[in-house]
Amino acid sequence: MKAAGGAGQVRIIGGAQRGRRITVAERPGLRPTPDRTRETLFNWLGPLHDHRVLDLYAGTGALGLEACSRGALEVVLIEKDRLAADQLTRLIGAWQLPQVVVHTTDALTWLANTATGESRFDLVFLDPPFDSDLLQRSVQMLAEQPLLNPGARVYLEFAATGDPPATPQGWQLHRQGQSAHTGYALYCT
Repeated sequence: MKAAGGAGQVRIIGGAQRGRRITVAERPGLRPTPDRTRETLFNWLGPLHDHRVLDLYAGTGALGLEACSRGALEVVLIEKDRLAADQLTRLIGAWQLPQVVVHTTDALTWLANTATGESRFDLVFLDPPFDSDLLQRSVQMLAEQPLLNPGARVYLEFAATGDPPATPQGWQLHRQGQSAHTGYALYCT
């Protein structure tokens, strides 16, 4: 993921924005989903036309921007790190992606304050820092709040040395995989 000159980059691997690169800011805990893992995930997901997508721990925005590139109707990126969020906002403006919006806030706070039922999603990406309990807490909040459309899919990333979090009753494991450092799983609700 290191580009010439030392700056980290990831690329959009499919769809309308294919080949475009995202610079990875040097931020603590920022760990973009590798190209190969994203390619596997988006093969599992198939077409995303008319999907509303939530990338709850956006970081570089690679997952949400990949979904946008592949036809998502709307993408909401949540990122609490101001530098990373500002970088995403500039990138979205440069790429002219009006269907993508960035909220600079804590993910759990956003979940708690957005649970009005007005915003429902078809696909949610959960990829928080591995050294926290945020994944389990986010899964629990998603299950408790009216944020998922019927049949929504939820993608989780976690340390390869760990297990996926406990999931709510009714969530069905669709597919799972593992890379050198990351485990990942896709659930249908």
